[in-house]
Amino acid sequence: QVQLVESGGGLVQAGGSLRLDCAASGRTFSTYNMGWFRQAPGKEREFVAFIVWSGGWSYYADSVKGRFTISRDNAKNTVYLQMNSLKPEDTAVYYCAAAQTLHATVVVTTSYDYWGQGTQVTVSS
Repeated sequence: QVQLVESGGGLVQAGGSLRLDCAASGRTFSTYNMGWFRQAPGKEREFVAFIVWSGGWSYYADSVKGRFTISRDNAKNTVYLQMNSLKPEDTAVYYCAAAQTLHATVVVTTSYDYWGQGTQVTVSS
């Protein structure tokens, strides 16, 4: 099992940057594929970014491509989401998720086994 705790959210002006951290418990973190999702009020949970267990491959939603970067440090049991050039539409609760196995569809929530409690990101104009 994996327990995930997100941190690093906050209030930032449009054009600014934030880095989100997701700290994972357990000694098997390096075997899990990791994703970031976000959910705005009244909206469904939306895929943001994915990184394979080795860190060698990543995938991004079109809405964040070129602005966000996902990375991981398996020695520290941590996955990161660096967010640059933030826009008001990026405002949401951001969730870290872990998948025990690699699914063909990494953009849907059902592909993941564990979820963090979320961290709020608010981008003002």
